[in-house]
Amino acid sequence: MSIHEINGESFPLSLAAEGERVRISAVNGGRGVFGKLTEMGLLIGSEVTVIHRNGGGPIVVARKDGRIALGAGMAHRIVVSPVTENG
Repeated sequence: MSIHEINGESFPLSLAAEGERVRISAVNGGRGVFGKLTEMGLLIGSEVTVIHRNGGGPIVVARKDGRIALGAGMAHRIVVSPVTENG
């Protein structure tokens, strides 16, 4: 199943625009990837804002009061959906 098939609005975090607020809806990866993201506080259901992205390079997201840098490969494994004003 491709990440675009999970939900019509879902897409990889690596494709989110700077300034976009998104909610993590799934993680494509094994226990290692999931565990690493959990340690960083990036849980399914978490909302993050994309602070900086550099094409195919690293992406920086803000979560609560902190910022987290993710490599392009890791960001591509995180499936997100846009957060609307209503939730």
